[in-house]
Amino acid sequence: MRRPDELRGLVEEHLARLALAPELGGLEDVMRYTLDAGGKRVRPVLCLATTEAAGGTAESALPAAAAVELVHTFSLVHDDLPALDDDDERRGRPSAHVRFGEAAAILAGDALLAEAFRLALSYPTPDVARELALATAGMIAGQYLDVTDGAGDLAAVNLLKTGRLFEAAVGCGLWSAAVPEGEQEPWRAFAREVGALFQLVDDVLDGDGFAARYGDVEARRLADEAAVRARARLRELDVEASALLEIVDEVAARV
Repeated sequence: MRRPDELRGLVEEHLARLALAPELGGLEDVMRYTLDAGGKRVRPVLCLATTEAAGGTAESALPAAAAVELVHTFSLVHDDLPALDDDDERRGRPSAHVRFGEAAAILAGDALLAEAFRLALSYPTPDVARELALATAGMIAGQYLDVTDGAGDLAAVNLLKTGRLFEAAVGCGLWSAAVPEGEQEPWRAFAREVGALFQLVDDVLDGDGFAARYGDVEARRLADEAAVRARARLRELDVEASALLEIVDEVAARV
């Protein structure tokens, strides 16, 4: 099994070679600006690592992994807009709407989502596309809850807004490896713990969410517990999952 850094290299190479629809014209510059903004590529690497752990090849899962990353990037472009989080910077440089204008940013986000589904539909069965569609709907529902009921159930918001795309990353990896649906739940349980861990770590780093509501110490405790549960879920799978374990450790080590 390849390590996360090697899988990350595969993702970067695939995204760099990715041919976008020619009809997009100049909008491709906006899409590339957001897609090439950096980041750890945790979700697509998780997808590839899952495929390898489940007995498939990372190369077979590259379209699915790229699709997951495009959906994630779409969500960031739209989240940064003035109507939502109103963030002027993303990863140390101007957000898409600041750099190119709100209209171009909205359209670039839409196009990224469309391109994600074009990739997902490149598989012989609709399973990857269905997985991604359900996750995207859940992610959008979580964002809606966040903006309309921010003082509500943080765990429920995070399960949708963050957790659904993490589960989809694992799910798309499982479909790529042809794992039957009836055998997927233990893997998905692991994915949900990784999603919870990732969001809690972000809360600690940003001073938001659980850290803002319950304090830094409590948020760190919850993150530690999520990491312990994620590792336990991996052990239950009884597969060679060193790359998945390394991903968990990398996320947890951020705090």
